[in-house]
Amino acid sequence: MLEKLSSSLRGTLEKISKALFVDKKLINELVKDIQKALIDADVNIQLVLHLSDKIRARMIDENVPSNVSKKDFLIKVVYEELIALMGGAEKKLEIKKKPTVIMLVGLFGSGKTTTAGKLAKYYKKYGFRVAVLQTDTYRPAAFEQLEQLATRVGVDFFGIKNEKNPQKIFKTFLEKLSKYDLVIVDTAGRDALSKDLIEEISALAKLIKPDERLLVISGDIGQTAQHQADEFHKSCNVSGVIATKMDGTAKAGGALTACAATGTPIVFIGVGEKIADIEPFRPKNFVGRLLGMGDIEALLEKTQEAISQDKAEDLSKRVLKGEFNLIDLYEQMSALKNMGPLTKVMDMIPGMSKLKLPQEVLESQEGQLEKWKHAMDSMTQEELEDPVVITPARIDRIAHGSGTPSADIRQLIKQYKKSKKLIKMLKGGGQGVSEKNLQKMMKRFGVNS
Repeated sequence: MLEKLSSSLRGTLEKISKALFVDKKLINELVKDIQKALIDADVNIQLVLHLSDKIRARMIDENVPSNVSKKDFLIKVVYEELIALMGGAEKKLEIKKKPTVIMLVGLFGSGKTTTAGKLAKYYKKYGFRVAVLQTDTYRPAAFEQLEQLATRVGVDFFGIKNEKNPQKIFKTFLEKLSKYDLVIVDTAGRDALSKDLIEEISALAKLIKPDERLLVISGDIGQTAQHQADEFHKSCNVSGVIATKMDGTAKAGGALTACAATGTPIVFIGVGEKIADIEPFRPKNFVGRLLGMGDIEALLEKTQEAISQDKAEDLSKRVLKGEFNLIDLYEQMSALKNMGPLTKVMDMIPGMSKLKLPQEVLESQEGQLEKWKHAMDSMTQEELEDPVVITPARIDRIAHGSGTPSADIRQLIKQYKKSKKLIKMLKGGGQGVSEKNLQKMMKRFGVNS
């Protein structure tokens, strides 16, 4: 997501950290770098100029605290002003009453129906009883699409096929919907914000009285998101925005900042095509990830989804006792795979971006995990619990049974030994995870920058 912008902004921070001292010349150079990076990401030029003025003014007018270097203060200013540009404070959707109703609005093709499925999955995993309601009577395949998504996610679906009156659909299921914690209503869209669409949404909103009216906007439309946000806000009092298709588009920065400029908070962003690829939009965390500072909150959420608390606690106890074996390594790899692409996971870990690990290295690590899993499936319980017993003859047997080259199995055993050493280092060293320690850890994992 926004890889080019992220790379440019991280380069700017590196320039600050490498500078001998902070002067007016350095500040102007940095401001120009930031301007170029943001304009390349399709951010409105007026917003970019406003940000530039704010950074310059703060560096001149504000007193640098005595316990902070001027370089660190400049990084802090850049960080804070980028957060402000992205909307400032996070808006959280609270599920307080039963049912809490979220109504999704937006133009045709923005991804409303898919987003309804993603939101249903997101809230279901936190234990809420969720239902989705299809009121899109305009698009022929809308009913089937949401029904299939609901089945896939495991939530209840309501709708009436071929019914042309969205208000009638809602009234039909009103009593049944009252027993759910959260009801997500998918509405119709059009190719443009037309009079009939405004009237339909307004009438439906008056009937439903939703707790949240969320505008779904495609991130690839860039700065024109501001016009959509303004117009929808006027017509149905939008309470928040969900930006979809944020992966792989140069215009995503324009969409995010355009919505923020309207004062309509962005509450979620779609970061991929999979049903789980949706995240709460936290400007502070988002900017932290852009700048290579990581996003511990998102990492913890993904970890909790990938591995249960009981399994995590059990693994912690076994590790502390020195009982780490191939089964534990297998569990770790499975959890890591469930957390998504390794490149995204690494991006959430503070300091990892400084290691500058090549994309191909991370991708090859992911491919290696698959081979190792196949090899472990062909091992006996004894071999998994005590890898020391794996002799060359056993390696040949495992290779034949799994279709995995013997060299990969030897690499797996080598990786296991490195992981065990790493655990001992973290357990007994008492060291902070500095950049130097991260480099050392990554080398022990067999990943070199």
